Amino acid sequence: MKNIDEIIEMAWCDKTSFDDIKSFCNLKESDVIKIMRDNLKASSFRMWRKRVKGRKSKHKNYKKL
Repeated sequence: MKNIDEIIEMAWCDKTSFDDIKSFCNLKESDVIKIMRDNLKASSFRMWRKRVKGRKSKHKNYKKL
């Protein structure tokens, strides 16, 4: 598993999809969410979730449409 800081950085990056994170770190989207929840302040986690929820760039299967 990669360093937690690297995972958080990839999760914050709009260009990195959850599929890319899974390929690189072998973590499912739910695992990334748990890492973010456990390592960010509550307000930062809420802001991140608001940004990525439904965002097409975070879900590769939506990009193909």
